[in-house]
Amino acid sequence: MTDPAHQVRRSRASSWCGRRGIATVTVTAAALALSGTLPTPAAQARDSGEAVRQGLHRLVEEDRFPAALAATTGRDGRTRNYTAGVADLTTGARVPVDGQVRAGSNTKAFTATVVLQLVGEGNVALDAPIERYLPGLVRGEGIDGRRITVRQLLQHTSGLPDYLDFMGDFSTYRHTYLQPRALLDLALAHKALFAPGTRWSYSNTNYLLAGLLIERVTGRPLAEQITRRVIDRIGLRHTAFPGVGDEHIREAHPEGYFPSKPGGPLTDVTELDPGWAWAAGQLLSTPSDLNRFFTALLGGRLLRPAQLAEMRRTVPAESGLWPGARYGLGLISTPLSCGGVMWGHGGDIPGYRTRTGVTADGRGVTVAVTADPTPTPKTPDHARSLLDTTLCTGARIPRQARPAP
Repeated sequence: MTDPAHQVRRSRASSWCGRRGIATVTVTAAALALSGTLPTPAAQARDSGEAVRQGLHRLVEEDRFPAALAATTGRDGRTRNYTAGVADLTTGARVPVDGQVRAGSNTKAFTATVVLQLVGEGNVALDAPIERYLPGLVRGEGIDGRRITVRQLLQHTSGLPDYLDFMGDFSTYRHTYLQPRALLDLALAHKALFAPGTRWSYSNTNYLLAGLLIERVTGRPLAEQITRRVIDRIGLRHTAFPGVGDEHIREAHPEGYFPSKPGGPLTDVTELDPGWAWAAGQLLSTPSDLNRFFTALLGGRLLRPAQLAEMRRTVPAESGLWPGARYGLGLISTPLSCGGVMWGHGGDIPGYRTRTGVTADGRGVTVAVTADPTPTPKTPDHARSLLDTTLCTGARIPRQARPAP
């Protein structure tokens, strides 16, 4: 959940979706076995299965992630799952197919979806100031909730500082429950980065406020609203918003790892209190469920056409993410090498990194790896590049599927 522009000075936890480094671990050759649901021989020349297998092998063998998982969804809705590496560096256990992971900042797309549903119901106005819904709450040096709109929060153009910049080392809060208001106060104790609407800068503080907005307008907990309005609505059977203080991953999962210090050995951090991520990054999910969510979202099953169009209205974000990236309302578009774009988000949180991408014709791919290393901007993000490889292998992407200006 970090702004890539500040990566070099950060050594604590994050769960955004940008360039991060690769920690080194020892994985034996025997741990590199790949497993997946094989397509028929006639389909192998047309689909991306082999590209996925090779990509996961690279993530484990070359980038030294303990485990890598992927799910692909075809135009026909059929899902294929793949794994590589080991689920546990101590026991060498096999990676569970479609295992549950911490989804990090993919949560932002769920939160934004609920806000836009409230917009469609007439309960929230996108271009109204956040002051209307959270009066007197957003105040600080150069910060005034009367000048920051709901749209600017969802689009990261508010200028609000990111509370994660000021939290210190991850080990100091790994097992501490931190309330959203306390995190907000931490951010508001620092001055604004810029005037609202004048720039783009990734800030998890924006989504703290989006979560508080949902709770104020609905009078119900954020977790309940995301569950009822999104998770249950489209049948995400393996996606959940953990309860207060719940440090466990309940379903079959690979262990998650994080370096004990920059460049140091990996530590198992599977159990942690994710409350500090809240509306910005607390969800648990699986690769196939994330595909299901983003394809349902882009397919119009969660939002009315007007609100989906607003979600797809983007601003340039490559200064903080990667070349060509544009940010909408909790949704990122990225140009594909074969033409057109993919939509998704992605997320890093201690222990796990996920990358997601779907196309306008209903195809999708999610890749997850089981380490969220210390930032090293020069290291390529091969998990993200695998999305492009997968979606462009043996497939024609509609060139008209471009992000809205």
